[in-house]
Amino acid sequence: MTTITYSTTNPVSAEQLSQLFERAGMKRPIHDLPRLQTMLDNADITVSAWDGDRLVGIARAITDYAYCCYLSDLAVDGEYQKHGIGTKLVDEVRQAIGELCSLILISAPGAMEYYPKIGFTLSDKAYVIPRVK
Repeated sequence: MTTITYSTTNPVSAEQLSQLFERAGMKRPIHDLPRLQTMLDNADITVSAWDGDRLVGIARAITDYAYCCYLSDLAVDGEYQKHGIGTKLVDEVRQAIGELCSLILISAPGAMEYYPKIGFTLSDKAYVIPRVK
């Protein structure tokens, strides 16, 4: 594997995000590019991982920078998984939010075993009103 670079300033297009979500096997609205662009535009923190000009990972979060931060997306290209990219993306988000914030996420069923390995603890105190579409 080549050297992966991480950025909070590299622009990410909706098309790049769509392709990454597909390669990562994530259930996201990959064919709704305007919605993906809105997701990118309204994130407080976006950390991207790059192999040259190829987007291979992303962490996208919403936060108040004082109490909590919701990690809404953590995606790593399937070809690049198990090389520490997800861990590094989470570390970058944690560094950006500081020690006052809790980092919260909703895990996909297939990723439940991954998150404890990178420092998350399972909580039984969450409630969700699901999306309509």
